[in-house]
Amino acid sequence: MRRVSLPWGTCGRWCLVVLLTALAVLNSASTAGGRYVTPATVAAVLCGAALLVRRLPWYASAVPATAATGLWGWPLLPLLLVALFDLAARRRARVAVGCAAAALGTNLLIPPAVSLWTPQQYGSTLFVLLALVGGLWVGNRRRLLKALGDQVEHLRVERELREEAARAAERSRIAAEMHDVLAHRLSLIALHTGVLATRGEQLPAPVVERLALLRTASTEALADLRDVLGALRDPGPEPAEAAPVPVLRDVTALVEQARAAGQHTELRVEGRPEEAPAAHRLAVHRLVQEALTNARKHAGGAPVRIQLCYRPPATTVEVTNGPGSPAAPAVASGFGLVGLRERVTALGGHLHAGPGGAGSWRLAARIPHPAPLEQNGTRT
Repeated sequence: MRRVSLPWGTCGRWCLVVLLTALAVLNSASTAGGRYVTPATVAAVLCGAALLVRRLPWYASAVPATAATGLWGWPLLPLLLVALFDLAARRRARVAVGCAAAALGTNLLIPPAVSLWTPQQYGSTLFVLLALVGGLWVGNRRRLLKALGDQVEHLRVERELREEAARAAERSRIAAEMHDVLAHRLSLIALHTGVLATRGEQLPAPVVERLALLRTASTEALADLRDVLGALRDPGPEPAEAAPVPVLRDVTALVEQARAAGQHTELRVEGRPEEAPAAHRLAVHRLVQEALTNARKHAGGAPVRIQLCYRPPATTVEVTNGPGSPAAPAVASGFGLVGLRERVTALGGHLHAGPGGAGSWRLAARIPHPAPLEQNGTRT
């Protein structure tokens, strides 16, 4: 908005100063018997040019306008008003008052035909006061808008940084969980292949060779997994509440804990958790955990309904709660949903969280199952 409005303000000021300069030249010529080449008209042009160049120091426009108005009177008063307005807007109200007093005082010594004190004795003083008050108001408004703009920009940057921190924390949590799950399974593969390889005398030679190759590959994969995913884990100390949840923990335990805490919770599950990948089950656990926590914070006493489906082609989660009374104010990050959206998006799904109508709140996520290997042209 600032970039769009700035050219219009500049054009408006140019038009105003040019118009007032032309008016000052005409008035000066009329008081000089119709002659346009006079010291007053030259002073009017110079004062107008100084007012158009905004990069000049404040005295480069204020002093000439004050001197010209003091010497040649009311024809150059409009240019002096613009200079006083600029001084007041730039927090130079005392200088503006001094310039106005100098111009009015000098006009006591010039002919009455161009004096600021005729025909109304205090008419020019009123215009000067209006220019000063208007300049002070516009200056304060500009500074207020600039401060508000800077504050909004600061809050925007701060929110982006906090969201990025929440995404990074969730990615670190995902890496830690998947490291635990995959490391456990690869360790089992390496263990069982090692046990079978020790009984090589009972197996054909090609099978023994393949088992040795499989054990070597699983061991190297385990080492690579620890290097890649383990490096993503946050090396700093984790608070107690941010400790990793047990691997593949059942959602039923969360529901039982919520019920034990007095939260009315209804759980409906379709399919078996084993039908979904391990990453899906971890995501379901985090989604239900966050939904129950938000329901306790923002809708205390409201019933919560949880619907889970593990069956292909997608794992779906839907948690709804009715309106309730918010809990006591507490310091919270407010970025739990940001982390959840990062997790669900990383799995190729999408997350929706928002009002569900009639004062309720709904959190829904859909995570598609990976395509079978046979459909990708790879057979095992």
